[in-house]
Amino acid sequence: MKKTALKVLMTSAIAFPLISGGSMSAQGEIGKPITASAETQIKIKDGMTQPVFSLNEAIVERVFVETATDSDGDGKLDRVRADIIRPKETEEGLKVPVIYEMSPYRSGIKHVPVYDVDVELNSVPQKGKGLGERGKPQANLPGYYDDYFVPRGYAVVLAESVGTGLSDGCPTTGDEHEILGTRAVIDWLNGRAKAFDAEGQEIQADWSTGNVGMTGVSYNGTLPNAAAATGVEGLKTIVPIAAISSWYDYYRSNGAVIAPGGYQGEDADNMAEAILTRENPEACSNVIKQLTEGQDRETGDYNEFWSKRDYTKDADKVKASVFVVHGLNDWNVKTKHFSDWWKALGENDVPRKMWLHQGGHSSPYSFRRDVWLPVLNKWFDYWLYDIKNDVMDEPMVDIQREDKTWHTEANWPAEGTDETKLHFNPASDGSGGSLELQPVPNKNKNNQHFIDDASAKAEELALDPDSASANRLVYLTSPLEKNVRMSGTPEVEIRASIDRKTANLTALLVKYGEGKTEIVTRGWTDPQNLHAENKSASLTPNREYTFTWEMQPDDYVFQKGDRLGVVILSSDYNYTLRPEAGTKITIDPERSHIVLPVQGGASALQ
Repeated sequence: MKKTALKVLMTSAIAFPLISGGSMSAQGEIGKPITASAETQIKIKDGMTQPVFSLNEAIVERVFVETATDSDGDGKLDRVRADIIRPKETEEGLKVPVIYEMSPYRSGIKHVPVYDVDVELNSVPQKGKGLGERGKPQANLPGYYDDYFVPRGYAVVLAESVGTGLSDGCPTTGDEHEILGTRAVIDWLNGRAKAFDAEGQEIQADWSTGNVGMTGVSYNGTLPNAAAATGVEGLKTIVPIAAISSWYDYYRSNGAVIAPGGYQGEDADNMAEAILTRENPEACSNVIKQLTEGQDRETGDYNEFWSKRDYTKDADKVKASVFVVHGLNDWNVKTKHFSDWWKALGENDVPRKMWLHQGGHSSPYSFRRDVWLPVLNKWFDYWLYDIKNDVMDEPMVDIQREDKTWHTEANWPAEGTDETKLHFNPASDGSGGSLELQPVPNKNKNNQHFIDDASAKAEELALDPDSASANRLVYLTSPLEKNVRMSGTPEVEIRASIDRKTANLTALLVKYGEGKTEIVTRGWTDPQNLHAENKSASLTPNREYTFTWEMQPDDYVFQKGDRLGVVILSSDYNYTLRPEAGTKITIDPERSHIVLPVQGGASALQ
């Protein structure tokens, strides 16, 4: 396979000049020197490998790696296609580590129908218990892997996930079949699996040290999380960017059926259908059917199907270091994904680093390239070549503020953050009220209500907070006397009744500044999951319950003079199902509040 063929997958080539500096024998597996040819050695300067290998002379090959799964049930183990580019010196005895990206998107995405969301909500039986068009662009990073890293002494492997393109099998939206397909490449690079060329000749990865680092954006960043959560040997580090850590949190929230931002109506089965680009896709019809049944769109509950696609629960198995990158305004892969993963990794003492930026579903290559490339270079050098640089001595977190400046933190959430409760204080006209640090007794039980209208968008309902609206309630602080930083996960608790068997419940945290209204974060729940996200319980109409749910995590600085607002509504047009209008939700504000993770705690809001 010629270099030009591989470049179809890796565009936007970048040329880097050779940099002179000291040379040394690099280290692969700890204590095992990697021998290079007499003419070329790995060169290191300022703790980083330097571009001394010829990209134009690099060896390019395609293999088909045998996996340990038969996802399409045809009686044969699936094989996944992998394209490789490596320095020509690897033919002369040089062994190099690997930067590896597995993707389901290399052969494109099909337009498939998604679910109608203008439907009535499903209510569970009284005694029961429950466990559009798509045009998503390729999520690959711009093509700098080979251009940047091959000259620095790395091999790059770009593979194609099961059921996509030239790989066998069926897509299964993140479960063990896709994980085993991903792991197989790492196993082959470590001599534990077989691979073959197009003619069926077995190919060995005898040029590999066995040290592998995975990276990618979106789905391509999710599969590194999935592989790391198995503890596979040889995977030394992962760099997941805008990546999913639990598929349940991609398509559900607190028991509610929720869309990824921009893809209303999509679900796990639609995703698999969209990336099913293999020949004879009809071979996967039963697999798609099983996805439809397992995802349980009726109740929205967390079940065994979602547990198989939840990588946070297996964080104790992670042996690789992790460099997380995520946008604080990513409403496709929402912020809960990085927050839960970061917390789970920390609880298991996994070496880690994180960048949080003000963008959405994107990579720092597109907005902080001059810093990103050297840091990524150092990161891979440290974990794959055992080069002793300062990348692990730097502050653990880089965070971009609202003014686009970057700052460093020792950890996340920010140090000094304390949970701060703000109580709802009803206004006399019933339109909402204020947020107070101290509870205000509602001796007259002055209940307030609003009516669901799914056609009213949250962005519109958040406006004009001081005016009455039939479709929401707004509670506001006084103007802030100083800047206030929120860092972490807000939680809403309301005491409320619903005049039907169920409804959507949505909360918005809003900044009201001079001439500008901004939804900072939001959260949703199915009130039938008032006890747990894996168990729906039937509700009695007009009976009061206490509903508690987390919003999406965030890190945001409210400015002096801003007012914080909590907007309570029912359906959220762009995210929830959209039932017929008319459901009435009645709130007891005396027993309702929001808990905000505030740096400095209550004193910051005095």
